[in-house]
Order: sequence, then structure tokens, then C-alpha cells
Amino acid sequence: MIEELKNVWAEGNDEERKILELALQAIRQKRERKSAYLSGFLGLKGEFIDETKQSYRFELPLTVFMHNSGGAVHGGILATLIDSAMGSLINRSLPPEQYAVTTELKINYLRPGVGKRLRAEATFLHRGHTLVVMEGTVYDERNKWVAHGTGTFIVLSRK
Repeated sequence: MIEELKNVWAEGNDEERKILELALQAIRQKRERKSAYLSGFLGLKGEFIDETKQSYRFELPLTVFMHNSGGAVHGGILATLIDSAMGSLINRSLPPEQYAVTTELKINYLRPGVGKRLRAEATFLHRGHTLVVMEGTVYDERNKWVAHGTGTFIVLSRK
């Protein structure tokens, strides 16, 4: 495998080398932040939008990893961005003995995700003790909606 990696780095194109760089970024982020490998591949770094911690945002550069064969961001990546923003918001708002996972996700794709950057934002719609309903939106560089979704999350206890 090491020889194959060296071969791709030495003889591959820029796109293939970028994928290897993203893999290393994913490993680094997993080790440093204990995040999912996918977060590292996407370059997800989030922040709360307001002081009340009711909204959360990811801003990320678009990479070749995210593109479909038409050159726009793959729909599954857009869904992942919305789910990740919503999941980050709920999980950062829970006490350490609890966590939340997605039980339902609905996405509307509105326009192709193109350009150099995207922004995903999430907010709470309803917050029950066990079920939480949220919404998330992905915006392009022109602040136009690319995708919008809602999700239901179940709050669970760590064992």
C-alpha cells in the first residue's frame, strides 16, 4: 500500500494528490478532535452563530472530494452538511451524559452547489425532552440557498 501511495503522489494528477491530502487531514482531525473521519474530509469547523447557542454554522471550502460528475457538490454531501450542522448544534447543547442521533432527515435541493465555499447553518424548531426537530440550510458564496432540510433527533443517555 505504501508503494501505491507513493506512486499516486509521484505520478498522479493534482486531483488525486488532493484526495490524499484530504485523507491525511481527516486522520489528523480525528486524532485531535475525536471527530468523524468524514468531518475531516469535508474540512468541517463550526461555531455558534449567536450568544444564546441556538444556531450553529459550518463554513467550508469546496474540494474535488465533494463534486459529482457534473462538477457540482454531490447531493449526499449537501445532506451530510445539513445533518452535521444540526447534529453539532444539538450535541453541543446537551449535558455530557447525553447525546443525540438523527432519526429522520428530509432535504430539498434548490440549486447546484458550485463556487469555492459553502456555508451550512442549523437552528432548533422544537426541543422536547426526547425528540428534537431542527432545520438546516446550505448557502453558496452569493448567500443563495443551495439546499434546505429538516431533521428529527432522538436524545439518548450514554452508558
